[in-house]
Amino acid sequence: CPINPLGSRTHPGIFLRFKGGRPQAPERTSTFRAMATVFPSNSGIVVGGGLAGMSAANTLLENGARCVLVDKSSFCGGNSTKATSGINGAETKTQKNKGIDDTIELFTNDTLKGGAKKPELVKILCGNSGADVDWLVEKFNLDLSLVARLGGHSAPRTHRGAERFPGMTITYA
Repeated sequence: CPINPLGSRTHPGIFLRFKGGRPQAPERTSTFRAMATVFPSNSGIVVGGGLAGMSAANTLLENGARCVLVDKSSFCGGNSTKATSGINGAETKTQKNKGIDDTIELFTNDTLKGGAKKPELVKILCGNSGADVDWLVEKFNLDLSLVARLGGHSAPRTHRGAERFPGMTITYA
């Protein structure tokens, strides 16, 4: 399960790869190979304590690695704590339980129509969004049971719970 700085736990080829449950250093350049010889292969450093950083750190820990998380602020959460609408996900278990018909393709098209400039990243983020929202609900026992259709979306896919600020609820879990 590779780590992704974009907030998804399943994006290929970013930072560390796991093989047999152990983090493996990338083999892209001699710099990476040199780092792998001095930095323990069962450890990771995560920069940033927002949702992406916290997800990366938790994934390292889930896979048996040691982890140090560094953030520039005196508390973690980053801009993710400021999210007041919720978190978007297509094809989530919550949507299915509520009978909401949504697809990854529809979410991808909505995002591209909204002006996204990198279609390859949009496909990854939208494609992984449902599994990522489900992971937050299941792993951290979060209430993201309310689903709304917000601006720019063709289907209800913005998940939040009863808490007033979903960003804080998610990042403080």
